[in-house]
Amino acid sequence: MHLTILSRKAGIYTTKRLTQAARLRGAKVRVLDPLQVEMHLDGKAPSAFYQRKRLGRTDVVIPRIAPSIQPYGLAVVNHFTMMGVPVLNDANGIAASRNKMRTLQLLSAQGVPVPTTVMASSASDLKAMVELVGGVPVLIKLLTVGERPGVMVCESLQTMEAALEAVLSMGHNLLVQRYVRRKRERDLRALVVGDRAVAWVERRPLPGRLLHTLARGAQLKAVRVPAELDAMAVLAARVVGLEVAAIDLIEGSAGAMVFDVNSSPGLQGLESATGKDLALPIIGRAEELARG
Repeated sequence: MHLTILSRKAGIYTTKRLTQAARLRGAKVRVLDPLQVEMHLDGKAPSAFYQRKRLGRTDVVIPRIAPSIQPYGLAVVNHFTMMGVPVLNDANGIAASRNKMRTLQLLSAQGVPVPTTVMASSASDLKAMVELVGGVPVLIKLLTVGERPGVMVCESLQTMEAALEAVLSMGHNLLVQRYVRRKRERDLRALVVGDRAVAWVERRPLPGRLLHTLARGAQLKAVRVPAELDAMAVLAARVVGLEVAAIDLIEGSAGAMVFDVNSSPGLQGLESATGKDLALPIIGRAEELARG
């Protein structure tokens, strides 16, 4: 098998682990910076170049597209699809996962439980929005193009009105989401590959940090979950259109809910917490697509 990994740098932990796992299974691997891939169309067969040299055939592509290069990166992923190459997460799935409201819409439409959420482009009806999700406290997510969403927890209307007016005046949209009271102060993250969840961890905030600031540091620990959570995580990935995904869940009094889907999950924290080789099942799924 000849495998292409689209990644800005070969030395990134997840990219390096995928390369190692593929070579252990006898695959030939090349890592390409998506921004250096040149796409060629002439009305006939599409082709691709890398640093002005024509790319040879590859059997399967694993895209690791950073949000900062999303428009060009997704065009490259689409181009490989046009060339008839299987991709492990296509451009549509990646784009849907990066649009947080679209993700929640897709999940809700298929019966996957999600937190009560409203979206707006203006803070003029902020009080009504908060009432729609059950009142304060609420979780506010500021949505920006090509970046990670900003997150804040607000316990009163007064504490957020001035700040949100300023943010919205800069053209950002926002999600207002019910702040779910948890059975335990943790989130759950599943790594889904194909039709199974290959790893589960709980994520607890560092002392003095809010639970929803886990991207800034958290304690990860491997856990076991009921079979119904396995099924929920796999369904969430399938609904968004992803072969490989991290699915984030919260456990409230009404049961578990999916609050985020990540199409380019990092492996370092997950492997450290579980002690598992998580690159191997991803390569195995790539091999299945290449044969498919």
